[in-house]
Amino acid sequence: MCDRDGCDQPGDRPAPKSPNSPDRWYFCEAHAAEYNRNWNYFEGLSAEEAAAREADEQRDASGFRQSKHYAWGGPGDGTRSRDEMRALGVLELEADASFEDVKLAWRRLAKANHPDVKPGDKDAADRFRKAQAAFEVLRRAEERRAAV
Repeated sequence: MCDRDGCDQPGDRPAPKSPNSPDRWYFCEAHAAEYNRNWNYFEGLSAEEAAAREADEQRDASGFRQSKHYAWGGPGDGTRSRDEMRALGVLELEADASFEDVKLAWRRLAKANHPDVKPGDKDAADRFRKAQAAFEVLRRAEERRAAV
């Protein structure tokens, strides 16, 4: 639960209780935003300590900046999320499949496993539900890409 008094939302966003302290508050999204609005990361540090901390963090983060061309270390070419990759697996497609390929594979599996085509076949109904869910994941991802 959120550590803010009177809030009944899940507290799934950790926030430090004080600078340089390992203790954490756990807030809901709204209270974490309110807390972070007033947070001064360098509070209590001298100018030299603040500059040293900033330099250390930039040095540590530079490895991520240098390797950003790798996108991410997951399967595929880095353009699809893990859920999308699982959905492609359900539809028996490769990682580089186009959305047209997705539609064709979904249609093929839906025709083969639809409950009206195979009444009483629980395995076919399960395969149909999985194909339907995979198509929805990929359809939403395609819509998000088109919106950008």
